[in-house]
Amino acid sequence: MDADNRRVIRHSNGQTTAYILDSFVDPWKPAETILLQHGFGRTSDHFYHWVPALARKYNVLRRDLRGHGGSSYPGLDDDDVYQYTTATILDEIKDTLDQLNIEKVHFVGESTSGMLAEIFAATYPERVSSIIVCSSPTHLPASAQQFLAFGLESWPQACRQLGSRGWAERLLGASGTVASSNPDYLAWWKDKVAVSDGEGLAGYAEFLSQLDAQPYLGEIKAPMLILSPTNSALVSVESMKKLSAEVGSSKLAIIESQGHEIYAEAAEDCISKIKDFLQELEI
Repeated sequence: MDADNRRVIRHSNGQTTAYILDSFVDPWKPAETILLQHGFGRTSDHFYHWVPALARKYNVLRRDLRGHGGSSYPGLDDDDVYQYTTATILDEIKDTLDQLNIEKVHFVGESTSGMLAEIFAATYPERVSSIIVCSSPTHLPASAQQFLAFGLESWPQACRQLGSRGWAERLLGASGTVASSNPDYLAWWKDKVAVSDGEGLAGYAEFLSQLDAQPYLGEIKAPMLILSPTNSALVSVESMKKLSAEVGSSKLAIIESQGHEIYAEAAEDCISKIKDFLQELEI
């Protein structure tokens, strides 16, 4: 893991969150903060290429999810202590902002972290300037969880049995996921997924299996940008159109793609859409 510029904060529940905060804003100028929250299996490192494009104007905060990268995860002996609930995960995000003295963020949630962005915006509207969801389902139906199990008993069990690297290899072999033919990139991508422990991923998969942002959508008041892939195994354009219709403050952008991970495959297009969206908010 590229941990040289990672820092760690500890929450009152005993878990730790690893984060990277980049800013190349002129020191005498005030700047808003963008929170980049990666999706399942990935880490903050997967968004390395977004930083140069954003950090000249914004403070850019990347944090590793619970059980991912440099962030801790509860062990089997911690079940009675740590409650893997929506409230717990949201409180950890809020506590990260509190400890870093960040009042508000533009919350970018990639893939399943878009659900976190939506629920966070509905729960803590005063902490969110806008939300951007990228290839993000509002929930994971049984069919999606079965897909991510790759023929094993369950998605969490696949993470435990295959380990993070083995699970990543299965994902790379599935269409509509990671769309790249560059062997060097794919090796790097897989190595970064393998930084996380299989058990850490399994615990978070169990949490995601129950997460559902749908009941919160009507409570979202912040401006919202939806980045929709055209060929994802987990998200359809129609589902993103439905999401846009349910959130009155939203704007939908269709990103031509071969797979799910448009943050990498179509990074320039995604970043351009985000910059335009944020610029419009300033007018």
